[in-house]
Amino acid sequence: MHGRLSLLLLGAVAAGLVACGATSADPGGPARGTAQAAATRLVTVGRFDAPLYVTAPPGDARRLMVVEQRGRIRVVRGGRTLATPFLDITSKVTSGGEQGLLGLAFAPDYGTSGLFYVYYTGRDQREWVVEYHRASADRADPASARTVLRMDDPESNHNGGNLQFGPDGLLYIGTGDGGGANDQHGARGNAQNLGSLLGKLLRIDPKASGSRPYTVPASNPFTGRAGARPEVYSYGLRNPWRFSFDRATGDLSIGDVGQDAVEEIDFAREGRARGTNYGWRPWEGRRRNFSEPAPGAVFPVITKSHQSGWCSIIGGYVVRDPKLPALRGRYVYSDNCLSKIYAAKLRARGASGDHALALPALKSVSSFGQDDSGRIYIVSLDGPVYRLVAGS
Repeated sequence: MHGRLSLLLLGAVAAGLVACGATSADPGGPARGTAQAAATRLVTVGRFDAPLYVTAPPGDARRLMVVEQRGRIRVVRGGRTLATPFLDITSKVTSGGEQGLLGLAFAPDYGTSGLFYVYYTGRDQREWVVEYHRASADRADPASARTVLRMDDPESNHNGGNLQFGPDGLLYIGTGDGGGANDQHGARGNAQNLGSLLGKLLRIDPKASGSRPYTVPASNPFTGRAGARPEVYSYGLRNPWRFSFDRATGDLSIGDVGQDAVEEIDFAREGRARGTNYGWRPWEGRRRNFSEPAPGAVFPVITKSHQSGWCSIIGGYVVRDPKLPALRGRYVYSDNCLSKIYAAKLRARGASGDHALALPALKSVSSFGQDDSGRIYIVSLDGPVYRLVAGS
């Protein structure tokens, strides 16, 4: 295992397959990022217990919510971390390795509905998506839990865990392939199997409808197909630990953690990921992994080699913070082993200007986050949460 992320060797752990090596043809480097990074710096928001994610309630400019692996959501209000968590479900969560409280998303109408959703590994080793209600601006109602979705997960790694409401107002759920090496469960794995929820990007309306815990949009690509789960929106993913939507365009970017050779960023224009096959397990990045069919597989726009030190890619966000003009429209991302911050311009057929920013080296980057104003945050599993700001 690499570094201190026994939590997140996100997929790269699969049977101890991480290898941080030497050479690579990866483009860019700190020198190319100097001009942009000179206009940016990092400020510390606070320190937390194994933080994994940062987000903010819609319409709330004062609060930031920090997800801790063990099962707590902490409130940063007006720059100060409150002593009492927003939510504490440590009694329900299995935490350690790649398991824990992994994701949080506030409903678009949170201001009126008070609804939000969490993704966690339960004590039964299943992956849970659960709805909660707000009790006050700083506290959730722990008694309001309602199960939306529960998924069997055969291994303790490749759990996915990200939740995002898309520009269409629907909830997107990233799931890993079930763990172990080479998507080993099932005849040809889970990721290419449309009858499995694993190795996918799912899309649902999470609100209860009569006796149903959620509804599936009729526009989902596999609705009505025999043998397919209608919740599936995209497939062929190994461990889409972090994905995001561009708040200006609706475009989708996915950081999909590789196995022992290649890390990748996938990209699609708004709505174009519908039904897309991202290729795993027949393909790892652009590298053939199995001589198996992957119908219509779409290749990543960025690939990174383990030979150059990459091990677990950490997907980020397209910067739309008006106070960061040097990075406007650039996608920022990182890696758990390298922990440098990279930026690139993403396009449907590739990426341009991919380079490392000349920012201080960080330890164990575990995630990025974005608040309601579009400000970008960087999360370290070691404890600190940083905000990317304009330089002096």
